[in-house]
Amino acid sequence: MTQDLKTRDVGMIRIYMKPSDKGSAPRRNWFFGTKPLYRELVAAAKDAGIMNAIAHHTHYGYSNHGSIQPEGYEEPNPHLTMCVELICDRARLDQFCRDQAEALQGKVIVFQALESWSVVT
Repeated sequence: MTQDLKTRDVGMIRIYMKPSDKGSAPRRNWFFGTKPLYRELVAAAKDAGIMNAIAHHTHYGYSNHGSIQPEGYEEPNPHLTMCVELICDRARLDQFCRDQAEALQGKVIVFQALESWSVVT
């Protein structure tokens, strides 16, 4: 049986931040009063209908001309760069960034055009 591939154009944005960056909405029952920004962005992406949203922790690096940060050996390093990656159509990603503009101030954000593949039976 031959399978076909259906393709469509999508895009990906990567938003670089520190794990210690805090979101804006206070949350009851959250340990320090506010959710981490990366968690807030993933939840907002879900609410906005974004196809994929994940947070990547890194082991070593820097962002936005900052100092190089290593992984913490005994405790996680709250200043080590991490990335929130979103995949969806470009228009929805653009609107997401506009809606989250206040939280994204000063963050490095990159866009890349991609092609999504689906197997059609």
